[in-house]
Amino acid sequence: MRYAEGVQDSEASTACRELRADARRNRGRILDAARAAFAERGLDAPLEEIADRAGVGIATLYRRFPTREALVAATFEAKLAAFAEAAEQALESPDAWAGFAGFVEWACAMQAADRGVTDLLTLTLPNSQAAEALRARALHAFTELARRAQDQGRLRGDFVPEDLALLMIANAAVVLATRDVAPHAWRRLVALVLESFRADHTGPLPAAPTPAQVERAMRYLSEAKGVCPSSPGP
Repeated sequence: MRYAEGVQDSEASTACRELRADARRNRGRILDAARAAFAERGLDAPLEEIADRAGVGIATLYRRFPTREALVAATFEAKLAAFAEAAEQALESPDAWAGFAGFVEWACAMQAADRGVTDLLTLTLPNSQAAEALRARALHAFTELARRAQDQGRLRGDFVPEDLALLMIANAAVVLATRDVAPHAWRRLVALVLESFRADHTGPLPAAPTPAQVERAMRYLSEAKGVCPSSPGP
C-alpha cells in the first residue's frame, strides 16, 4: 500500500511539474506574440490576435494576464529598464549636454523603432508598480542630467522635465504619420527641438505644463488606447 501511495505521489509531482512547465511556455509564447503585435500595431492590438499568434486560447491569455495593462507591463518591462539605464548612463558623461542630447536622441530612436514603445513612452501604467518604478527611476536620472547641463551653461535655464514628455508625445505622432512614407522624418523633429533646448536660444517661452497636467495627458492617452481603465480625475 505504501508503495502504491509513493507511486501516486510521484506521478502527481511529475504532473504538477509538467503543468508548471506548460504554463511557463504559454507565458513565454504570449509575451513573444505580444511584443510582435505591439511593435507592428501599437498597444491597442487585439488581444485575440495575440492569443492566435501565441497558439493559445484567449482564456489562457487572460489567466496569465488578466488585463491589457498587465500584458503591456510584462511585455515592456525590459524596455522600461533599458530606458532607465540609458538615462543613468548618460549621467556619467563629463559633458552634460552630450549626455542630455544623446539620451533624448536614443529615447526617440527607441520610439521610432517599435510602435509599441512609441505608445508606451507617452502612457501611464498606474496599476503596474514595477513599470511605474522604472519610469520614476528614469525621470530622476533625467532630471539630474538636465540640471547638470544647465549648471554647465549648455541647456536653457527654463527647460523642465515636462518638456521631454511633450517631445515624446510629438515624436509619437510624427513617427505614426510618417512611418511608411518618410521614416527618417522624426530625426529632423528631434534635431530641431534639441537646437531649441540650447542655452543660447533664450527667447521667452509660454508656460510649461505642470507635472500633474502631463500625468493627466498621459493617462488620457492610456485610456484612449484601452491600456488602463478610465477613472474620474481632477
